[in-house]
Amino acid sequence: MTHVAFAPAAAPVSIPAIPVRELLPWAIFGGLLAIIAIYFVGVEEGAMAVFNGMYVHEFVHDGRHVLGFPCH
Repeated sequence: MTHVAFAPAAAPVSIPAIPVRELLPWAIFGGLLAIIAIYFVGVEEGAMAVFNGMYVHEFVHDGRHVLGFPCH
């Protein structure tokens, strides 16, 4: 003979809303990081290069191909 016991229902948990004033600086920061990452993966080579040499290009080479940026 088995007994089945049910746990009492838990009270609903309310999630507080995040004010836009607190979220906006983090969204801007994340956007800037994304723009910098896209620059280094997609543009950093040749005449527009910030750094001399091909070090950055070689470091992100495979990422360029995955994201569809041509480099050959």
